[in-house]
Amino acid sequence: MRRIEDRGAVETAHRIKQTCGQIFRYAIATGRAERDPSADLKGALKPARSRHMATITDPQQAGELLRAIDGYRGHLITRSALKLAPLTFVRPGELRKAEWSEIDFDQAEWRIPAEKMKMKAIHIVPLSRQAIEILKEIEPLTGGGKYVFPSLRTGRRPMSNNTVLAALRRMGYSKDEMTGHGFRAMASTILHEQGWPSDVIERQLAHAERNSIKAAYNHAQHLPERRKMMQHWADYLDNLKGSGKVVPIFKAG
Repeated sequence: MRRIEDRGAVETAHRIKQTCGQIFRYAIATGRAERDPSADLKGALKPARSRHMATITDPQQAGELLRAIDGYRGHLITRSALKLAPLTFVRPGELRKAEWSEIDFDQAEWRIPAEKMKMKAIHIVPLSRQAIEILKEIEPLTGGGKYVFPSLRTGRRPMSNNTVLAALRRMGYSKDEMTGHGFRAMASTILHEQGWPSDVIERQLAHAERNSIKAAYNHAQHLPERRKMMQHWADYLDNLKGSGKVVPIFKAG
């Protein structure tokens, strides 16, 4: 671990220490060892720098961002992606690679195939009324092709991974203020503050499921609650955007 730390890979050194601890604990449980010596190394390594994606969680500032997105004067495809990002809070790659075949207007769902997901399990995104309105608005422009948000140069490829980021920069938001990933942190932080169950929020964020087999069958877990939460979230964002004032945080109910 010292050799790894000395070459500057501090986070890797911490992960190796964690893995060693898991091995020793397994050894204890199976009678192969009596203790976990990695526990004695607490504080021995340099602290790993935590990486926090730049985001906005202050309600008033979030409202300002949403109004800036509505006033964005770039291409309709880019503006639509910007508007859908906070409503769905999927990963940027999942957003830009969205396909029309994945959108079910009748069920008000966006079903992202497992091969597109970081955790390799199908993911359901309940679509709020506001999200459906955005998709309906762009459908006449891109609905005849494969991608909801195709590249501005060719419809055969999805939008560039820099498009949303560049739009945020043109709107005046620096890399330390907001990123494409920041919409996920925004939703997670505020929804937790509002009292929504952590299991429901985490499932909608499609965060890691420790059991990969379980994850494959859990795409519909908490779906009724997630539908309710996603519509509440869209309504809450509308209130932030429309009032220009700090909106009280309502408890989930």
